Amino acid sequence: MSKLDVLRQTTTKHELAALLGVNASILTYILYKLRPETQYVSFSIPKKSGGIRIVSSPSDRLKSIQSSLSNLLLDCVDGINAIKYPDSEVNNPKAVNSKILKLKISNSQIKQPSLSHGFVRHRSIITNAMMHLNQKNVLNIDLEDFFDSFNFGRVRGFFIKNEHFRLDPHIATVIAQIACYDNKLPQGSPCSPVITNLITHSLDIRLASLAKKYSCNYTRYADDITFSTRDALFPVKIMREDNGVYIAGKMLRNEIKRAGFSINDKKTRIQYKDSRQDVTGLIVNQKPNVKKEYWRTAKSQCHSLFRTGAFTKKTANGVEVGNINELEGQLNFIDQVDRYNRLRQKPPLNPIYAHAKNTSDKSNLLSGREKTFSRFLYYRLFYANKKPTILCEGKTDNIYLKSAIGELVASYPKLASAKTKDDPYELLVRLVKYSSRTRFLLEIYGGTTYLNNFIRQFGDKYKYYIADAPENPVIIVVDNDSGFSVIKGALKKVETAISYPLTLSKDDYCNADFIHVMHNLYVVLTPLDAASETAIEDLFDDATRKVKVSGKSFNPSDKRDNNTEYGKEVFSNKVVKAQKGTIDFNGLKPLLDRIVSAIKHYESKSH
Repeated sequence: MSKLDVLRQTTTKHELAALLGVNASILTYILYKLRPETQYVSFSIPKKSGGIRIVSSPSDRLKSIQSSLSNLLLDCVDGINAIKYPDSEVNNPKAVNSKILKLKISNSQIKQPSLSHGFVRHRSIITNAMMHLNQKNVLNIDLEDFFDSFNFGRVRGFFIKNEHFRLDPHIATVIAQIACYDNKLPQGSPCSPVITNLITHSLDIRLASLAKKYSCNYTRYADDITFSTRDALFPVKIMREDNGVYIAGKMLRNEIKRAGFSINDKKTRIQYKDSRQDVTGLIVNQKPNVKKEYWRTAKSQCHSLFRTGAFTKKTANGVEVGNINELEGQLNFIDQVDRYNRLRQKPPLNPIYAHAKNTSDKSNLLSGREKTFSRFLYYRLFYANKKPTILCEGKTDNIYLKSAIGELVASYPKLASAKTKDDPYELLVRLVKYSSRTRFLLEIYGGTTYLNNFIRQFGDKYKYYIADAPENPVIIVVDNDSGFSVIKGALKKVETAISYPLTLSKDDYCNADFIHVMHNLYVVLTPLDAASETAIEDLFDDATRKVKVSGKSFNPSDKRDNNTEYGKEVFSNKVVKAQKGTIDFNGLKPLLDRIVSAIKHYESKSH
């Protein structure tokens, strides 16, 4: 039974709470004891076009419920589309997992309309822009006071009357209570955009029909509506320009009014092919791209950051100190567009953005913008890192360390700080998560080959930055086994690499508490103890390593019988992470002690 079917059969708050994965008593407490109107903090942010936007941010508990409601409604949309478009590409498993979702498909039987692109699965600002590439005329329309147009009654009435939902009135009321604040859908709630898309879908259908009638494409991203055409003249039945004033056609005006909206005339514009065509912030003349001035500003701010440790930005109030989180968001946005275009090129650079596993420098594969983003990420992770940064051989090691630190938080104030009962600790170190993007941009992906390359390049990359010296160390944690020989070779070529304690010989790495490689870079190995070689899994006691999962036994080797044995990923998630409250982590203390020693050593050198 689909989520939509279950929702339609739901008649009580307890059943709705169960469907949302929320405790019924908590839902009742927030809605009827605390009441939603007490669960928001409102603040204003400046609009790019001038004026201010009021954002109402819900409390963490209410936001969690709203996120669950958002996911439930998106599941319902998927269910509706699966029935309505059974052969569409989004129902194809290959397409669902694809990095690029095709928008224009030659076979109409498998073509699912792409009308709304904001806060929709498999859709984005980029896919919205893609629908309007290489057009002769592009019309942008903004719906005025969009979110304020959805009041409590409209939200409740939709879920009662809509043919796909037809919910029990009591359930529709509860959903509206979860979603609404001050008798409208607040900007800042995770479920507001999803509900607006559901209610506005009928308008999308009618405007798409109007667009088709006059040979236009149509999309909507939240309150931004776009029409485009390859015709030399934009159809006057939709929009015409008269002495610089845009006048909407009767059918367009009536449909928007019928849906309960009005056009913001100040933001209406037709953009011609010989000018820069902008769709939801992206240029669409030839390919989706960011505006040149947007990139130039971000590049200039990075240049200042790398040399002085700070940068400025222009605001409505003048020049202010820049926020590094905002800059990272801008660079991420630029990179998303660049990555999308990378994947569209024929042939693509590499389908998984991976480099060959060797020690040669692959930075020549990066574009200028990708190099700047790479330097920014390197700066933030390894040069201006606000916490000690830890690089492990793989993602399972991250789980081991985080679980151990969490359970031993009282013994390791350098690694975590104890907080409250509901939130027992806060990590004071950063465990780097590997992805195909870190592999492409930073050439780090775990494994001793990548870590060896990281050590070899560290000195040269460190020299690029002129800002104040790093405040925190970067610590590579690796197994003390045969795989370490790759890194050992790199360390021997670094004159400044010293093993601690100093009573050891300079290159007695395997017995060292830690190795100070250069600058703020350290290497920590798993303790040898009585064994000639150790891996981090060896630090768990026998009882933990002998835990069976689905009747299978743990075997950390890559050579195992999958019928009777499970590997590191299952061990880390199903045993260590899932059962951490009952696991004895004392065996990992010597490793954690070594990490703390490296942190303290760098503190003594840098202060």
